[in-house]
Amino acid sequence: MIGKAQKDSTWPPGKQPAHETVYLQLREQILFGELTPGEPVTIQGLVLALGAGMTPVREAIRRLISEGALRFQGNRRVSVPTLSLAELEEIDFLRKSIESQLASRAAQRIEATAIANLSKIDAALDAAIRNGDVRKYLAANYQFHMRLYEEADAPILHGVAEGLWLRFGPSLRVVCGRFGTENLPDRHKELLSALKLGDPDAAARAMIEDVAQGTGQMSQVLRETT
Repeated sequence: MIGKAQKDSTWPPGKQPAHETVYLQLREQILFGELTPGEPVTIQGLVLALGAGMTPVREAIRRLISEGALRFQGNRRVSVPTLSLAELEEIDFLRKSIESQLASRAAQRIEATAIANLSKIDAALDAAIRNGDVRKYLAANYQFHMRLYEEADAPILHGVAEGLWLRFGPSLRVVCGRFGTENLPDRHKELLSALKLGDPDAAARAMIEDVAQGTGQMSQVLRETT
């Protein structure tokens, strides 16, 4: 799992409860589109796919339903919700507000080593785009954003941002299928430049533009499929 949920685990190595391990595995599958929006899966199917017991799978599902990442359909079936255009509009508003603030705060605090790490992640993202590797692209894109937000030192805002990514992340996989990785522009280079300059306003603007581009493509896909 890439991101804060794993990093912040309070359990000793090798002592993580089964339900937490299953939660992180299932969360990653949702984030990176391995469970596609609208596709129902059975609890038993998840038990077999994850190689886990029924109880930890149920607990993981319960948590993810409470976070809005899964929806219970009855008859022991769950699915990743399909975003509506109205929901996407809400997410777009929240992401622009929250993630631009995180980028701005990060620009005021980040050190050179962290910027170098972000540059490496962005290089891996670019390689995934060139190779048409959707899974690596989605993972690197998520990692770039979450590592940046860690530098903001704003855990409440960071937590809200992660929750939003759980809601729209699966739809990014659909966008990749529609446009291909080569047609997924981002503003990471502008973000990195703003971070190097320590310019919070430029970082916030680049983040808003980054979010807007992704939302625009996602909106187009939703309009074509609804």
